[in-house]
This record gives sequence, structure tokens and C-alpha cells, in this order.
Amino acid sequence: MTTEAMKHAAQEAHIVAKALPYLRRYAGATIVVKYGGHAMGGELAHEFGRDIALLKQVGINPVVVHGGGPQINAMLKRLDIQSSFVHGLRVTDSAMVEVVEMVLAGSVNKQVAGLINGAGALAVGISGKDGGLIRARKVQRTVKDPDSNIERALDLGFVGEPVFVDTRVIHALTGAGLIPVIAPVGTGEDGQTYNINADTAAGAIAGALNAQRLLMLTDVPGVLDKTKTLISDLSMAQVHELIADGTISGGMIPKVETCMEAVNQGVKGATILDGTVPHALLLELFTEGGIGTMIHK
Repeated sequence: MTTEAMKHAAQEAHIVAKALPYLRRYAGATIVVKYGGHAMGGELAHEFGRDIALLKQVGINPVVVHGGGPQINAMLKRLDIQSSFVHGLRVTDSAMVEVVEMVLAGSVNKQVAGLINGAGALAVGISGKDGGLIRARKVQRTVKDPDSNIERALDLGFVGEPVFVDTRVIHALTGAGLIPVIAPVGTGEDGQTYNINADTAAGAIAGALNAQRLLMLTDVPGVLDKTKTLISDLSMAQVHELIADGTISGGMIPKVETCMEAVNQGVKGATILDGTVPHALLLELFTEGGIGTMIHK
């Protein structure tokens, strides 16, 4: 072995040794990963599949909940179906909910499972409708008229939110050594299919599983302070303060609210991190301090 090769091997051994305490910490733990957005394409997607497979191989139980907004948009465009958003939620009529289910529970779900299977683990793609996993209800929203200041009900169609998560199908899969890959659609009491925001679904599933960690892969580093510096650690009280003073605003608010809800349900820590960083999951779990913003009690 050359001197250069020896140095490289020593560096790799050092990295493994540094990760050992974290491997012990998470041995046997359930970790829910929300996967979507810009991290879903190209080489990053294959790296994601390999990283999830690695987590399983070192004794961690990963559960993947995925989105698929760009893929839904592409299919709606092909079918010439117009789409609109209100407060970040897709207005979903009866025709659109069929497309959403077809894309999320079909092509995208199997693609994500395939990435993990291709990396040597065994993943099974399911939706929130399978095994009664996610029971949903219609999202109720109100908006305030800027002129009259009167609130009115907002009808988003078949957009839902979880009211109950039956974890038996997840436990059956993980107990058999499989990795669940879950599409965020659910069923109402009347049998109606509902489109559920992937962040919301992941938070509800993490809470129901009493997961040790919830990892929300996004396209931003996490929560930034007023100088645009990453805040690596936040208590629930600090989150409320940062929302009140405007530091946390816009689309970050529903993400931190989802994290707080999951923590309230028993998740030890919920992290928002940049999924476009190569091996983001491994860096978050197996390095000191991680790379995102972790919210905890």
C-alpha cells in the first residue's frame, strides 16, 4: 500500500471511529425521514437511497415519508389540468385527487423504494391508505377579507390532515426487516381519498411511532437568525419567540410547527436540514451538532 493510500485508509478509519458513539446512540431507534423537493433528482437521489440502506444496515429503523410536488405538477401539465395553491396547500378537486394519488402512491412511491432496494436494502412502498395507516379529515381553513376584515371559510377540496395513524402496518414491515416508504395520502371516514402535505404526514407518523428523530429534508439549511446564520438548536419556547419577533416567517412557520407537534407527541428531536447537501442524513445523525436546526423540549 502506498503512503497516499495509507493516509486515505487511516482517514476513513478515523471517520468510522468518530461515528461509533452515534451508532450506539441510535441502535434500534426509529427515525422518520421526510424526503422530497430538490433532493429527489439526479445523483442526490441515489445517495439518499444508499444512506437509508446504510441506516438499516447499522441497526436503525428508518421510515421514509415522501412528497412529489414537481412530479404532480408535470403530470397535471401533461393532462392539461389547472392547479392552484392557497397558503401553500394545493387546491384538490375530484379529478386532481386521482392524479395526486396516481403519482404519489404510484410512480414516485415505487421510484423512492427502488432507490433503497438498489442500494441493497429491502424497501416496500405503501400509501397512507394501505392497512388504514392514515385516517384523514378535510382541512378547514379560514381567510380574512382585507377590506371588510370578515373571516370566511376556504374550501381546498380534497386536502386532508391526519387525525389518526395506525402504526401496525409500519411495525409489521420494520419487524420483518423492511423499510416502509410512505406516500402521503389518507382515507376519510366516508372512504374519500385525501391529499396530505408530506411534512404534516411525516410529523404525524413520527409522533405516532414515538420516533427518536424526525428529519425534514428541505432545500434550506434550517432556521436562520436575523444575520442569516444557522441556528443549530432550539427549544420549543425559543421557537415561539422567533416566530413572534419575525425571525421565523413565511414557509418556515408550518415546518417548525410540524416539528413542534411531533415533539409534543413524544419525538425526542425534530430537525429541519438541507437535503441538497450530499449525505445530509449521515452528517446530521453521526456528527457532533449535525448540520440542521433541531427542535426539542
